[in-house]
Order: sequence, then structure tokens, then C-alpha cells
Amino acid sequence: MDARPLILVSNRGPVGFVADEDGVLHAERSGGGLVTALTGLIDIVPAEWISAAIEPGDFRVAHDADGPFPIPDAGTSTTGRFVMIDPDVYERYYNVVANPMLWFIQHYLWDLSNVPDIREEELAAWHDGYLVANDLFADAVVESLAQNPGAVVMLHDYHLYTAPASIRARVPDAFLHFFVHIPWPQPDYWRVLPPHIRDAVLEGLLACDIVAFHTPRYARNFLLSCEDLLGLEVDYAALTVRFGGRTVAVRHYPISIDADGFTQMATGEAVQAEEAQFLRRRRRHLVVRVDRTDLSKNILRGFTAFDVFLDRHPEFREDITFFAMLQASRQDVPEYVEYVERITALVSMINTKHGNTDWMPIELRFESNLPLAITAYKHFDVMIVNSIFDGMNLVAKESMLVNERDGVLILSENVGAFEEIGAYALGVNPFDIEAQAEALHQALTMPYAERRARGDAIRTVINENDIAKWLQAQVADIEELRGQAVLPPGER
Repeated sequence: MDARPLILVSNRGPVGFVADEDGVLHAERSGGGLVTALTGLIDIVPAEWISAAIEPGDFRVAHDADGPFPIPDAGTSTTGRFVMIDPDVYERYYNVVANPMLWFIQHYLWDLSNVPDIREEELAAWHDGYLVANDLFADAVVESLAQNPGAVVMLHDYHLYTAPASIRARVPDAFLHFFVHIPWPQPDYWRVLPPHIRDAVLEGLLACDIVAFHTPRYARNFLLSCEDLLGLEVDYAALTVRFGGRTVAVRHYPISIDADGFTQMATGEAVQAEEAQFLRRRRRHLVVRVDRTDLSKNILRGFTAFDVFLDRHPEFREDITFFAMLQASRQDVPEYVEYVERITALVSMINTKHGNTDWMPIELRFESNLPLAITAYKHFDVMIVNSIFDGMNLVAKESMLVNERDGVLILSENVGAFEEIGAYALGVNPFDIEAQAEALHQALTMPYAERRARGDAIRTVINENDIAKWLQAQVADIEELRGQAVLPPGER
């Protein structure tokens, strides 16, 4: 049977439209791992990608198109469809409920003795923001399904938890697949939310045919939540849950990267242009981290561990640099603004304490520069990924794939990637600063043969479990459950 088009749904789409000085709109590729991952799918199968209009240019495109619009250089017959959300509604949906409320819950970030307070503002943001925005996304999906009957709907991430229930109510036979790209916490942490909100989150997801996560741990936590919070019948062996007379499949697919494409990028001209200057500044030892300034990334404890390391091992003074390239994240959320200020202050303190006129132990950059990031990946001795919790963390995979110096990965045991490559990294508890300081010393003094063996093992896993395998595993389960092809013949 011929494949039907996919309908992809996410808050941010593959492109945004920005006007130049003459008012002419230009499409700019969106960043982020989600867009990168799904690009591999739309390269081989027709798709319509539904996302929120965010930039002023997006609203112009949405108004002029009044439906699907072509996306330049975006795969096989891929079109876009923008959801126009009132700015006040979007503010409540995105900056009050999705970020920080849901994000903080799913990364265990709340200091529960102090926050959050669920007050009238938060309750109104849920009712008049999150639910309204999700219904608008559902409206767009229903309209698209009317034009593409039988299409598989693939929704993504914590912004859209209630949309599937709205879609299912209006198109009962729709095939809905939902991928949660961030951790799913244990049931008790969901009790931060009032019952009517947490129940709506779970019931929205349970309107789908497949609910997917990156790791077995997160899939099991979801099943536990269904059992403990809703009292549902759960089969942990089969990874299914019964809801509304239907059986919902709960699956785990570890996302990865385009190994061949990323390796090729690492040899490109843009990276080579950064390398010459970067290597001129390089000291004998190089520690690297590349992150967004998200609270979940645990940046402060990483720098504190480096401070402890320098206290314990003065023999490394002036021979080592900690290069940290951080992309400022969510600066419209007060907690994130404060976090950047704390990072800057801590780095200043460490540099003043240990540095001198010729050497600063930490080189801190606040910028987004992929060629420079890849340059750092290629030349580190130690890469630190010490997140408090992370759905997967692709930096751990990208950096080890292209590293040319037999670098060692220090990896938090609470990162999704740990389940795949943790055996070959130096695993650490993200809250244990002493352990992270010791891991730095162990990595920097590790024998060459062990460094090489660990790195080769990680690269083998990454090359075998690349982004194509992630997509193929999902497509196979969709086709098995609905009995109909997703990809055209020859593309599986």
C-alpha cells in the first residue's frame, strides 16, 4: 500500500520567516535537535509540518497562505502550516505553563519548599493559555487531516500535551504518535500540579496510539504515573496501558545524530576557519562544555568542581583551560536571567582566585557558534556533560564522534545518553561535586590506551545507533500497529 503523508506537529517549526531591510521575507532554518532529527524523516517522505507562528514574518506568511505554504529546501514535498496564537495567549501557554512549569517538573528543578505557588495567575494561564493554544494546534491538525485523510500525526514535546485529546474527539480514527523529548519524572513529582491539570496532561497523551520517550526509565515512569495517578491497568512487560477502551503503546527510542553528516561538517571550511585561532590559544590540557544556560544543565556545579580540582591539583596551573561556550536560554524567564548572572559571577571568582595576568583558567563565551563548538569538540581532552536531568543530550554524542585527541567524556548518570554510552564514559552523580572534581583528574591522567578504547567504543555505538535507526524504529512500530505503510517502498 502506498505511504500517506505525515503530519508533524511541534511548537517551533523547521523555519521562521524574517524580513530584510526592504521588507522581503526570508526563511531561516530553526535550530535545535528536534528540527535536525525530523529533517531526516522529511527528506524521504511527504510531510506537513504544523508549528506556531512566532516571528512577525511567520504571521505574514500564515495570513497570506491561509493554509499550507512551501518550505524552501525542506525535504520531499514538505509544506508548513502556521498556528496563529494571540500573543497574550502564547505568553501564558509558553512562558507560564510550558516554561517553566512543565519543564521544571520534568527536570526536577523546583525547590518545593519555596516554589511553585499555584495561584490564580497559574490557573488562568493553564485554562486561558495552555489549553487554548493546544486547541488551536488541534484545529490545524484536524484541518490537515481533512485534506490528508489517513495521515499519521506525529506530535512532539511538552508544549502539546492536551492537543491529542482534542484531535481524538473530532477524528476518532486518527493515528496519533507522541514523542516526549525530555525526562518523564516519577509519579509523586507530578503531584506538584493540581489534579485537574496533571490528569489532563496524562489523558491528553493517552489519547495517542503511541507515546514515546528516549529511555526505558522514562517509559516506565510514564506507566507508573498512569497506574498511580489515574488508577489505570498497566502491562509493564508489554509496555502498554488501557485507557478509554483502547490500548496505548508506550515505547522508548534513543534519539541520536546524523553520524555521517556531522562527521562531514567537522571537516568543513567553517570549522577549519575557527581551528587555526582556537589551536593557537590551546594550552596543554583542554576541558570543554557546550550548553544552553538552562538550569537543568548544572553549569554551576561543573565550574565549582573545576575550582575544587584546581585547589587539589596545583600542578595543572597554567597548563589547562576550561573552555565553556554557553548559549543564553529563555531570558524572558526570571530564573534563567538570574542563572546567567550567577554563572558569570562564579567564573569571575574562579578566574580571580586561580588566574594571573598570563592565564585565565576558564574561557567563558556566551554565543551560539556551531563551527566553534565543533572545533572545541575535535580538540578537547575532557568533555563535561553533568546535567541534573536530560532527555538525551546530543552534545555527548556529537563531541565524542568527532574528537581527534582521544578525549574522555564525563557524563551524568541522569542523562538519557548514559543508558547507551555510560559504560564507556566516566559516570558521575550530578550533585556530587567531589566526584566530578575527581573525575576531571582521572580523565586528565588516564592512560592513552584506555582513553582510546573508551572513545572507540562510544563511536561504535553512535555509528550503529544513528538518527536513521531512531526514525526506522518508530516507523516500524507505527506500521505494525496501524497495518499501513508510512515510508514508501525502498525507504525503510
